[in-house]
Amino acid sequence: MAKRFLFLIPLLALQATVSAAQDVSTVQQQTSAVQRAAEGVVAVWRGEVSAQMVFAPAFLAAVPEQQLAALKTQLEGQFGPFVGLEAVEPTSVDSATVRLRFERATIAGPMTLARDGKVAGLLLNDIKPAGDSIASIGAELADLPGKISVVYAPLDPAKPSIVAVNPGSHMAIGSTFKLYVLSALAHEIAHGARRWDDVVTLEARSFPSGRLQNWPASAPLTLHTLASMMISESDNTATDQLIRTLGRAAIQEEVKASGHTAPERMFPFLTTMELFALKGDAASARAFVNAPKERQRTLVEELAQRIDRDPASVVPPAFSEPKMIESLEWFASAEDLRRLMARIVALEDPTARQIMAVNPAMPAARRGDWRYVGYKGGSEPGVLNMSWLLQDRAGDWRVLAMSWNDPASSLDLTKFELLSQRLLAASPP
Repeated sequence: MAKRFLFLIPLLALQATVSAAQDVSTVQQQTSAVQRAAEGVVAVWRGEVSAQMVFAPAFLAAVPEQQLAALKTQLEGQFGPFVGLEAVEPTSVDSATVRLRFERATIAGPMTLARDGKVAGLLLNDIKPAGDSIASIGAELADLPGKISVVYAPLDPAKPSIVAVNPGSHMAIGSTFKLYVLSALAHEIAHGARRWDDVVTLEARSFPSGRLQNWPASAPLTLHTLASMMISESDNTATDQLIRTLGRAAIQEEVKASGHTAPERMFPFLTTMELFALKGDAASARAFVNAPKERQRTLVEELAQRIDRDPASVVPPAFSEPKMIESLEWFASAEDLRRLMARIVALEDPTARQIMAVNPAMPAARRGDWRYVGYKGGSEPGVLNMSWLLQDRAGDWRVLAMSWNDPASSLDLTKFELLSQRLLAASPP
């Protein structure tokens, strides 16, 4: 099941918080301290000193030395050899923005120091490729192992795509399926059947990601709160509660209304708990996948009743490797997701879009290029999806939807995220 997508490049978001000194110092001392620390980071990556000499213990507890080395390898794989330190711009006595140079990119972000001058936090999230091109990025996407479906394009289907790699291929999308639930809810509200401030009683239970599985039974929650937790935190219990409230049939109607090109692949529309239950029981999963659609509907209703009676009977899978991702999942193509985004944009009420913007999954430096950034992603072993809804300063809309599936192995999350950021940088608004 898709876990959270909290972002942006997890290996780049090397942030371990340590209390830092705030003593008043001269500009020269300030510059010297952060300059030495930044040079220390470079020395670690060049193998000249150990990470223990440069990084605070709390940082290394969160990000071990091997992970730092793996990050450098990842970055060099996409941007060429590491060159060195390009600039250090102090922002306080114990913090600065550092800019590192690779052969084909600069990568920058904030760095903070601990009391002893060691690096306590480093967030490298501003990537500026040099000499990159849409064509080269598209070729790298097409060369990834497994299967890919990508579209980076204006929301208007009459306008040409910026990048399209198998845009019509149906892929497992993990928790990105929750956008269909959001759209179904938003359209019921638009039609006057519900209100965002309607209060429902918490009855559903699922497994993480999320927090609501730990909340008391019968807790009152507004539809707005449930939708916000479903999208921004990928809360599975919030998702299942919304599906229960709206009804499976209503979600399936929304899938069809969105223009999904193979809606039957999404039916019967599973809750997260139902997917956990099936993937955690190989015999039940095989029986479900091999059954005709009518029988699948019966099996799901029987499963839903069992979950209601005894949710503790569900044993989730370990998710240590891909599990039936080609047959037991939620499926959509990149173009299907573009059509769904267009349906959400067409809503007069901006609430659904505001909810999508709570966790934009984009570095602040990149978000500044856009008037609006909304996001939902999904992941599990063998499945990655990242889908952005974007509006430029002129008011025009774009979508970047990227899916990567490989039933044979887990996927390189950092590599895929870097490719997404390169796409956005290579074709800004």
